[in-house]
Amino acid sequence: MNLERLVQLAARHGASDLHVAAGRPPLLRVRGELRTMGAGAAIGAADTEAMARALLPKDEWPRFQARGSADLALDVAGVRCRVNLLHSGGAVGLAVRLLPAGSVSLESLNLHPELAALVEPEHGLVLVSGPTGCGKSSTLAALVQQVNRSRAAHIVTLEQPIEFDLQPVRSFIRQREVGRDTPTFEQGLLDALREDIDVLMVGEMRERDAMRLTLDACETGHLVLATLHSSTVIEALQRLVSAFPAQEQPSVCAQLADNLIAVVSQRLVWRDAPGLRAPECEILVANTAVQSILRQGQFFKLNTAMETGGRSRMWTLPRYRQWMDARTDWVLPGTAARRPLAVESDEIIEIRPDDASLSDIVSELEKDR
Repeated sequence: MNLERLVQLAARHGASDLHVAAGRPPLLRVRGELRTMGAGAAIGAADTEAMARALLPKDEWPRFQARGSADLALDVAGVRCRVNLLHSGGAVGLAVRLLPAGSVSLESLNLHPELAALVEPEHGLVLVSGPTGCGKSSTLAALVQQVNRSRAAHIVTLEQPIEFDLQPVRSFIRQREVGRDTPTFEQGLLDALREDIDVLMVGEMRERDAMRLTLDACETGHLVLATLHSSTVIEALQRLVSAFPAQEQPSVCAQLADNLIAVVSQRLVWRDAPGLRAPECEILVANTAVQSILRQGQFFKLNTAMETGGRSRMWTLPRYRQWMDARTDWVLPGTAARRPLAVESDEIIEIRPDDASLSDIVSELEKDR
């Protein structure tokens, strides 16, 4: 079994993810749905372990065995991928996310052009939230690229792993990978404040200390872009505040009121007309009314603020969906290899070996076995 062939197959059919588990056929996520790749093409435990060993340096293998997981980003068969290696059921498995091809931007991701205004301020906090797999990292990279294209700035990113190779246009960019270039997000944040930065991108705020240092970086005059796992704008802010002890939460609310620029919450939805998955967003912008609500910690009032905040470039999900419905200038994936499969039903289907587009590859896989 060859991971390169599987990734090529996933890319050919527009899959966003590839799952490889011992004793099962590979699975693809296409249009948000999981599909098995041939019932008779189960992969053995020795094959999955060989795939994992080929990805990791030899000195990293004992660390992976002890921890039970590892994250890395690399090019596989010409496709940029984020790979999570894991132990499951006593064997090694892989979860592979296929990243967008080419240079990422707000335009290429089909995001609303008003998001560009969120990175115009020279200091403050922009949060990008959403569930796992909704494209938060892509949106964050697109916002960094917007700064990169619009002004001369020193940008430092803290990521685990680095998913997009950001090339300088007008800005000077340093991309630091947690675990390789800095031991933790917290240490990277402390270092960044001594590195004459203008813009700081934090790949994910997981721990309270990272959240605290991120908020402190906003107060020291930097533009900070960060992500959180949450389903809505309100949940993102509540999660951030509730990570702190009760006695500290009023001061955190005050920090947010003083420094928040905006919160973008997104999810990926399938659009039939252009034939692609695109982010559907709700956007909260910290105008005077929102700042007052945050200072008082009355998050339940934020929905009303978004509904009445159209002039402040706020978007509720229904309004954003209307904009998407009216849109005609969609940016399609840059390569034919990422075109999605035609689907006859919403149920999970099997990609069968007798499919004309798959027969050659399946035959080769069976020969390898």
